Order: sequence, then structure tokens, then C-alpha cells
Amino acid sequence: MTDNAKIDQIPLVDLKAQYATIRNEIAEAIDEVLVNTRFMDAEGKAFLPAFAKYVGCDYAVGCNSGTDALILALKALQVGPGDEVIMQANTFIATAEAATAVGAKPVFVDVREDTGGIDAAAVEAAVSVKTKVIMPVHLFGMPADMDEIMEIARRKGIAVVEDCAQSHGALYKGKPTGSFGVMGCFSFYPGKNLGAYGDGGAIAMNDAGLAGLLKRWRDHGSAKKYVHDFPGLNSRLDGIQVAVLGVKLRHLDDWNAARRRIAARYIEMLEGVGDLRFFSEPDDRRSVYHLFEIRSGRRDELLHHLHEHKVWAGLHYPDPVHLTDAYRGNEFPEGSLPVSEKLAREIISLPIYPELTEAQQDRVVDVVKNFFE
Repeated sequence: MTDNAKIDQIPLVDLKAQYATIRNEIAEAIDEVLVNTRFMDAEGKAFLPAFAKYVGCDYAVGCNSGTDALILALKALQVGPGDEVIMQANTFIATAEAATAVGAKPVFVDVREDTGGIDAAAVEAAVSVKTKVIMPVHLFGMPADMDEIMEIARRKGIAVVEDCAQSHGALYKGKPTGSFGVMGCFSFYPGKNLGAYGDGGAIAMNDAGLAGLLKRWRDHGSAKKYVHDFPGLNSRLDGIQVAVLGVKLRHLDDWNAARRRIAARYIEMLEGVGDLRFFSEPDDRRSVYHLFEIRSGRRDELLHHLHEHKVWAGLHYPDPVHLTDAYRGNEFPEGSLPVSEKLAREIISLPIYPELTEAQQDRVVDVVKNFFE
């Protein structure tokens, strides 16, 4: 592909560009798995202990997706029918599905307009005698208001399980996301800041007992082959994904720094253009910009304009979870969570990935400016 072609068509994320920078490392790591036929030996590798340390925890248990990480965390806490799990509505549906999968009820609350993160005041108002877990999402790579969330949880005697699917390496007051609650749940879906070459996930924690329980839950309720303590799941993280993730973890800080530079440059170049607005990054946070969001009252027209010019911006997410067909109901009707609903109408995700060149970013900005001019 020529340089002009790279500028003429700009993807939302470019995994080919990332692969090109680590191709030899990846080949060597995967070959080691193939030569030794250690396809399911996730725990025998260095990645999970290294990842636990990276996110500020003592243990990390691998599983086969970020969704399963959330489900397994709730199972380990014995969340089930009759229990409630509080979460924001502007998230990927997997957050809600985890509660549904264990028979609990997802209770949706609204978010802060300035950061897009869960509103702690709304969380407190939603707590009931049935509340078993608060599940904040570090959305788009921005840490949630963890001091406020943890204080509510302490006062009410409720567990916190962090949804860190988009926040690998993000910091709140210098502390990594995933290290605040009882457990932090991570996705390694290929497009994540730390992505595998297939599905994958992990649960981070500081409790050795929980770690042992989760290892059994994700492997048919077994800590030893053919000894099954309870009916579990088949949710293991396979050896090839572990090999890929081990390589990528070494590069993650550099990649996150590149995302932050790109985000800062977008804000600098698009500040004051049309009716565009951006989510703020409080001084006590370090976002890793899994996604870069802009807001506009002319969102649909702007998105169409970007696509016409082959800038493949995206929508995250076109409907808050409570208005999807899967969860639409009388308890959370349209209009009940006004900030989440407003953001869903205004947000566009601009292309962002560590390998995005300044020339590519300049073209994205030019296309956005051209729309408003």
C-alpha cells in the first residue's frame, strides 16, 4: 500500500500496522508453543504473573474472554437470583450480560457528562438491600471515580468488581485500574490496548483464595485433572494467546503513551471547531484512550461525512444498554437515564491506534473541519 493510500483510507484501528512492528517477536513466541505443543498451558507461562504485577495485583487468572471474566467474578462472589448488580448504561452489553448470566438483575444508572464515567451519586441512590455488587466501567480507557465508588461500597458492605475491558494501564491517583475492587476484569479482544489474536480475558485480584476458586471455576470446577469439586465452565486462556500477550505486554506502556499523544493532538487541533466537545481528563487520572470520542449535535451527518471521505470513524455505543432490545423494559424506559441517552446520540469515535501517523491524523482533522466549514 502506498503512503497516499494509507492517508486516503484511515481505519478506526489498524491491527496490521501493529503486527508489522512485532512480527518477529510474535513468530518466535508462537513457535515455542507449537514446538513444545503446550497449547493449554496458560498458567505455566510468565504472562499472567507479569500482568498481575502490571495492574497492581498479586494474582491474575486467565479465561477465554472479558465477558467470562465478569461472569466468573460474579460466580466467585456467589451472586445469583434475587441479587442486583449496579452498572452504568453507556457500556458494551457484556457488562449487563454478566449479571444476567448468573441470574442477577442489572440495575442501570446514569453517568457524568464531563467524563462519561459512572455517576457515584446515582450509584448511591440505586443501592438497595438486594445490591450485591457495584460494577464500574473504566469506559474508553478513562478511570471511573474510584474513591467515591469504594467509599459507597465500604459504607454499604457491597463488593466492587471493576470492568477494565478498555483500561489496560490506566491510572487513578497513580494506581492501576483493576486494583481497587475485589476483582478487576480484563478483556484481551484483539482490538483492545492489550489484545490477543483471538478472544481472551483475565481476572486480577489480591486474594489467594479467590484466585484458586476462579482457576477451578474456569476449568470444569477442577484443580486437579478428573477431580471436580463442582460443575464449572470451560473458560481457559490458551497457550497461543498467552504467547501473543506476553510479547505485547512488553510494548503496552509505549503504545499507551502514543495513544495519549494522539489524543492530545486531536484536542489541540479540534478545539473550538464547530460544536465539538470532548470528555475531560481530571488531573488525578491517566486515560489510556482505548477510544477517542468527540461529541456533536450533528453526529449522524458528521459520521456520514467522515465515511464518505473514507475515514472509518465508529459509534460506541449507538444505544445505551437499557434501550437495546435485550434490556428494554418498563423499569428503565427511554428518558430515565438522560445523560447516557444524550451521549449515545452525540458520540463519534475517531481513529486512534499507536501507529496512526501525523499525516493520517491531519487528514482526519481536515475532514472534520471541512464538514463544519
